[in-house]
Amino acid sequence: MTRAFRLNRRAALGILAGPLLLPLARRPRAQTLDKLSFQTDWRAQAEHGGYYQAVAAGLYKARGLEVDLRQGGPNLNNSQLLMAGRVDLIMAGSFGAFAFLREKAPFLTIAAIFQKDPQALIAHPGSGIDSFDKLKGRTLLISSAGRVAYWPYLRKKYGLKDEQLRPYNFQMAPFLADPNSVQQGFVSSEPYSIAEALGKPPVVMLLADAGFSSYQTTIATSAKLVNEKKDLVQRFVDATLEGWAQYLKGGPATEAANALIKQNNPEQTDGRIQYAIGALNERGIVLSGDALTDGIGAMSDARWRGFYESMTDVDVLPKGLEVRQAYTLEFVNKGIGKG
Repeated sequence: MTRAFRLNRRAALGILAGPLLLPLARRPRAQTLDKLSFQTDWRAQAEHGGYYQAVAAGLYKARGLEVDLRQGGPNLNNSQLLMAGRVDLIMAGSFGAFAFLREKAPFLTIAAIFQKDPQALIAHPGSGIDSFDKLKGRTLLISSAGRVAYWPYLRKKYGLKDEQLRPYNFQMAPFLADPNSVQQGFVSSEPYSIAEALGKPPVVMLLADAGFSSYQTTIATSAKLVNEKKDLVQRFVDATLEGWAQYLKGGPATEAANALIKQNNPEQTDGRIQYAIGALNERGIVLSGDALTDGIGAMSDARWRGFYESMTDVDVLPKGLEVRQAYTLEFVNKGIGKG
């Protein structure tokens, strides 16, 4: 027998003095959810799995949030969307944080999901190229973005030359046609397609293993939101980190999240998704370094300072920036999902 029925029955018997409709007025109201929008950096994929898990498993809703998870794409500029106030939070990276700082824009990083940048250089199996110090004289297919980000670091550390560079147009054909070439790619993505084409896995050299210490897949938002709605921001971060902790374990609990990913991006197959999850786990992209003790999303002053200095050393970032203003540690390092 329901509570409402019992109360109505008691009212009908004269036990309650109030009108018959009073018990209905006392029923709990539906929960009002706080709305937030989050912009990813590309189309739905396993590399965004923690966010989709938080949606599918109701982790955001459990914290009183209704999150509008928006896909990125080739024609979207996340930073511009954030600065224009068209979205509340975005997926970014260390360079994005320093771009905001350089322009004195009031935005900052609040969590770093990827402790290691998943960017890698990929070589043909059997080519003899299995480490960064064997890249001299090789044809390197690197995008324009890579040339102004990690390339100066690799060039200086390993004595490489700009003459080795060739354009990378995000197609495999030039790489497949030249067994002595090396192309850029994400450790969790391009190697899967290349292995299918070659019939064997390629050599994958993670930039993080060369000491490139950029945080990636960070969460950035406005200083205004951080200052005025700290509880709201904390709830979003906590639910997101729990989503990642669940998603990396795989299994039946992630089926709904993967279904959402495939629904939003039909190019994602079960094979691709499982490969990506495996790569994220095996390479410690999410769970390594500070995240092992401080939890997923961990950041540290030392790590931010070290990356900044490594980039000023190769003239990628200007000297004199107040690094501590690019981020806040207020919402992370609370042990969620730690290894």
